[in-house]
Amino acid sequence: MLLSGYTKEIFRSKCMPGARSIHCYAYLNEDVGKVIPYLNTVLGGTSFTREPPSVTFKVQGKLISVHAGKIAVNALKDENEADKILQWLQNQINITWEDRKDIKPSFESAPKPVLTRILKLLPKTNCRECNSPTCMVFAIRVMEGIKDQNDCPGLSVENKEQLQHYLSQFDFDNS
Repeated sequence: MLLSGYTKEIFRSKCMPGARSIHCYAYLNEDVGKVIPYLNTVLGGTSFTREPPSVTFKVQGKLISVHAGKIAVNALKDENEADKILQWLQNQINITWEDRKDIKPSFESAPKPVLTRILKLLPKTNCRECNSPTCMVFAIRVMEGIKDQNDCPGLSVENKEQLQHYLSQFDFDNS
């Protein structure tokens, strides 16, 4: 076992005090820096840093960053959700560490969609039917994996197919 436990801190965003979501830090009992490249392989990190070691990935619509001594999770509904994610992640860290001999560590970030490629396929009418204020904001949300080709009512059938094909090469975990 690499990670025996952590101390949790729950807080609200200082720049958005009225926000409903909470954020969480978990201060780790052990340094988990050496498992981070393996977690990057297993969990498909969207961002990886070699020094200091960290990986960020998206699970259930949450951005989770794992550092050697701390985990950060954003946009949580409540403390119960934070507990479930942290327990799951502690388990993932320990399983990944135990299985490391069978895992090729990854020191690269996962490829990401290019904003301009997405924007070129959109109607660029800023109609707001997708609940985004502009097509640019919609394209950013597609790039982040929050929206997809089915969320733009004004998208032509041809461009919808092209966008779906383009996005299929990226690993979005929005479950």
